[in-house]
Amino acid sequence: MVFKFSSVLLVLLFFHFLVAFRLQASEAQSWIKAAYWFYGSEFPIADINSALFTHLIYAFAGLNSLSYELSLSSDSEEQDQEQHYSTFSSTVKQKNPSVTTLISIGGGNADYSVFSTLVSNSSHRKTFIDSSIKIARLYGFQGLDLCWVSANTSSDMTNMGNLFQEWRAAVKSEAANSSQAQLILTAAVQYKPDLESFSFPVESIRNNLNWVHVMAYDYYGPQWTNFTGAHAALYDPSSDASTDYGIKAWLGKGLSASKLVLGLPFYGYAWKLVNPRDNGIGAPATGPAITEDGSMSYKDIKGYIQRYGADIIYNATYVVKYCIIGSSWIGFDDAQVVKIKVFYAKEQSLLGYFVWQVSHDDNWVLSLAAAGRN
Repeated sequence: MVFKFSSVLLVLLFFHFLVAFRLQASEAQSWIKAAYWFYGSEFPIADINSALFTHLIYAFAGLNSLSYELSLSSDSEEQDQEQHYSTFSSTVKQKNPSVTTLISIGGGNADYSVFSTLVSNSSHRKTFIDSSIKIARLYGFQGLDLCWVSANTSSDMTNMGNLFQEWRAAVKSEAANSSQAQLILTAAVQYKPDLESFSFPVESIRNNLNWVHVMAYDYYGPQWTNFTGAHAALYDPSSDASTDYGIKAWLGKGLSASKLVLGLPFYGYAWKLVNPRDNGIGAPATGPAITEDGSMSYKDIKGYIQRYGADIIYNATYVVKYCIIGSSWIGFDDAQVVKIKVFYAKEQSLLGYFVWQVSHDDNWVLSLAAAGRN
């Protein structure tokens, strides 16, 4: 009798342990560590350390302005891009066979009028959707990401919501008919859901997208502000231009934390100070320094700091690093800031983080920090 009770107890304990282990494994797998690879960066796909990521996103696919298809023309650049399309997934899976790949459509240079016309017409939307699924399957991608950052009217947002709904229905149907797993659907969105006179289609996002990539950066920049700013501030006590404000606004709109993936910028900005002695956050500035638009990859910022032996200053209020070199003021995120932001994402129960972009890292220092490897 005692032996029988002990055996049952052992079985129950083992079962409990097995369930707990599976839950922990499932939770570990669900944490997203994504990164964009930009075609124009000229960073070799084979050099991506894909073992540091769960998802890698090819940026960007173009759109035919006449047919609204994701199509590849016959010019030399498109032929070169087709080569990248066809090898991206297989190449990154060599170092990490379990990595999931997506293809992102649009980007910052996408033609606003083409995308606005696309989403406003049901026939155009169907053409776009069908071609996107075809391209994803043809080149071995497991998901599709819409990066239409210039959408700026209420009708744009309503139509975008319609696109998401029809896109989800199409990938469901395609998966059922092909016996393949459903394609993942995501979108890149602004850091907060309400911008000026329009709002993102939160209900459609909630019902139809797997998650959204929250672009938690570019709050300030030397081309459009005449003062230095924390362009990716985690907090800002004086304004709503902060990651914390934006994330809480998305949550307040009813989007689950499990649909939010936090953006980590692997770049910073350099301003030209009016007076080098007045050099804190918010100091008067006269535009970009060092580069034409002031943007600098983390790799270049680190090299610049080492070259001039500059001191790095940490501002805990905003959670940002910056340095002053002559009349140049450079704000950026380093490994310490990245770790704090990843901790914040976990504390808020977000789905994970994404990186823009892998080529900006310096020997994977920031990617390792984000992944908790250093």
